[in-house]
Amino acid sequence: MALSGRGRPVGRAAIIICLGAFCLAPTAWAEWRLSNERSTVAFVTVKAGDVAETHRFGKLSGGVADDGAVGVEINLASVDTLIPIRDERMRDILFETARFPTAKINTTIDLPSLTALAAGESRNLDVDGVLALKGVELPLRMEVTAARLSEDAMLVASRKPAVVYAASVGLVAAVEQLREIASLPSISKAVPVNFVLVFERQVPGD
Repeated sequence: MALSGRGRPVGRAAIIICLGAFCLAPTAWAEWRLSNERSTVAFVTVKAGDVAETHRFGKLSGGVADDGAVGVEINLASVDTLIPIRDERMRDILFETARFPTAKINTTIDLPSLTALAAGESRNLDVDGVLALKGVELPLRMEVTAARLSEDAMLVASRKPAVVYAASVGLVAAVEQLREIASLPSISKAVPVNFVLVFERQVPGD
């Protein structure tokens, strides 16, 4: 998954995106709903030169509408680094979850071509989307594999890690503050991100 573009303040276009894809209630995803239990979004941080650690977010939501619009919402307060004090610092200093509780990604897929896949079949896709994080929107170019797990489950996973640059989303000062608090010589400002998302078909009444 490759990530391109520079961050910029969210304007009218981003508001339209939010209204059209992110801000829908879960019941608006008529076709496929994201399974939080079967999905993961993980990222890697590197400190002190070569100490790499993997972290994840525990709460995800979203889905795919019947027109192929995809929306994924990440609860930033659910960040899980396995160290409680570090989780707290990321929530309060890096993500500022009191002001910006979620990050959101949207894109569009050719839903009929994917639902035509038989169970066990997969297809590689390159899709364009938008990441909204802390009042900044960033264009995304994503390389993913979509697979039909069963009649009622579909998987979308990154083929390559995205590299999110702190400067693109206004996080440089926050990263430096974390570095100083932890008395570290360095924290990388480039963060690889991977995801595995499982969507489950909804039936009337779900």
